Amino acid sequence: MRATVKDVARRAGVSPKTVSNVMNGIVPVSGPTRLRVEQAMAELDYVPNLSARGLRNGRSGVIGLALPDLATPFSAEIAQSIVEVAHEQGFSVQIEETGSDPQREHELMTRARANLIDGLILNPVVLKESAVQVGVALPPVVLLGEVKQQLADRVFVDSFAAARDMTLALARPGRTRIAVLGVNRGRQSATAIQRAGGYEAALQMLGIAKDESLLISCDSWTPASSASALAEYLDANPLPEALFCFTDSMALGALNTLWKRGVRVPDDIAVAGFDDVIDGRFAVPSLTTVSFDKRAIATEALRLLTERMSDRSHGQRLVEIDYSIVERDSSKG
Repeated sequence: MRATVKDVARRAGVSPKTVSNVMNGIVPVSGPTRLRVEQAMAELDYVPNLSARGLRNGRSGVIGLALPDLATPFSAEIAQSIVEVAHEQGFSVQIEETGSDPQREHELMTRARANLIDGLILNPVVLKESAVQVGVALPPVVLLGEVKQQLADRVFVDSFAAARDMTLALARPGRTRIAVLGVNRGRQSATAIQRAGGYEAALQMLGIAKDESLLISCDSWTPASSASALAEYLDANPLPEALFCFTDSMALGALNTLWKRGVRVPDDIAVAGFDDVIDGRFAVPSLTTVSFDKRAIATEALRLLTERMSDRSHGQRLVEIDYSIVERDSSKG
């Protein structure tokens, strides 16, 4: 006979309500109690009846996650962290890519309003394209990243401050010709705007005049696009003293172009990225970057989302995740 919640509760020495709290992940349960319940579930081979649970509490047990580009290492690492934390709290995750088709955000929002999913974690690129708009009824939703708005909860790293601090770090040995790779000439992403702003603020602090010739456009933030953009730039411009790439993925593409041209990093040029993806730690040379805790982003996003599921009346909440400048071989002079 299939085990029930009551069987699990009896085996763990807790109430059925506590077992439900462990499975739902919404009401906090102490570590030792959670462990006893999970052990009892394993011993009894208990499988939650998600459809029955959904009928009782009006929830599907599924949340949506929409990221701009699933092919990037950063998206993969963020998605992995969110899936892990969601699984620990009893949720499944439906993942969508939205970078070139923001309509997918709107489709997920529609599913959430229809209670096909319980809530959304979105990482929009441009505010005006986001599904989070004034006058639109919002389901439980949390935004990740730099898109600022006043409607939905948001978890973010201060990209402006981080880019400023990275630029200052690259300038510390006396470098003054610091280029940036990732400036958008057309579609202005919030991330590009924030990181370019931080770069320019650092130049102002250092008393270095902004040089438009050091702003390298790269609308597609991939290694292939950045490698091509840097190659085209170097064909027409002298080598900068340092190169700050707006993502690690772009920095990896840049390293490839520099290596092909026989340019030594960091002897001839320092290179840095942003995101601290695992691939950057094993690049040759290892990549200087802006680092932050992706697990913390996932944990805070799920916390805000589950709280919003229970109470939609409270005001917007913002959670800022700390960052650090990690200097590795690619910038050490």
